[in-house]
Amino acid sequence: MRSRRSPPWTRVLDVACGSGTAALVAERRYCDVTALDYVPRLIERAKTRARANGQEIDFQVGEVQFAPDQERVARELLRVCKPGGKIGLAGPIPDGWSGDWFAAHAEYVPPSPDVPSPLHWGTDDGLDQLLGASTRSIESDRRTALQYYRSIDHAVDVFSTYFGPTIQAFKMLDTNSQERLRTDLGQVFDRYNRATDGTAIVENQYLQTVATPV
Repeated sequence: MRSRRSPPWTRVLDVACGSGTAALVAERRYCDVTALDYVPRLIERAKTRARANGQEIDFQVGEVQFAPDQERVARELLRVCKPGGKIGLAGPIPDGWSGDWFAAHAEYVPPSPDVPSPLHWGTDDGLDQLLGASTRSIESDRRTALQYYRSIDHAVDVFSTYFGPTIQAFKMLDTNSQERLRTDLGQVFDRYNRATDGTAIVENQYLQTVATPV
C-alpha cells in the first residue's frame, strides 16, 4: 500500500482556496497541503469537507489574490516556492465576465488610484511585471469556466456571501446602494448566462498560468 506521507516535492500551497476543492484533490494525490482564503465561512466549509473525507489539510484565513501590495505578494509566492517547484495561477482577465464584474463594483466603491486592479494578475504584462524578473518561464493560456447556479438571484447571493470584494463593497454601502449594486451584478451574470431554463450557467474566462522560478 502506498504511504500517504508526501515527499518534499509534493507540498502544495493553495492560495484563495475557496471551499477547498483544489486542496482536497491535491491531498488525495498524497500532497501535504496548506490552503488559505480571505473569507472565514469558506475556510470553515473547507474544513468541514476535509473532516468528512478524513483528510488532513492546514486551512487558514489569509489574503493574497486581492491584497493591495501585489509586488509583495509576488515576492512571497516566489519565496515559498522551493527550487524545482512551480507557481500556478488562475487570474481574472480584464475583459469578459471578470472585467464587467469588477467594473460594476467600481461604480459604487471606486478603487483607490494607488491600488492596482486584481485584473493585473490576468494579463501578460502584469505577470511579467510581478514575476518575470525571478522566473525562467511564464506560460499562460486563456481558459473558460462555467459557473452553475440555481438562478441569477442565487448567483448574486453566493458572491455577496463568499466573494471578498463583493462582501467588502456591501459593507461600505447603504441599503439603497446595496440594492442597486445587486441589480447591476445580476445584469452582469445575465449577460454571460448560457442557460435558457431559468437557471444560470455563467461563462467566465480566465488566464491559467504556470510560472517556473529561477
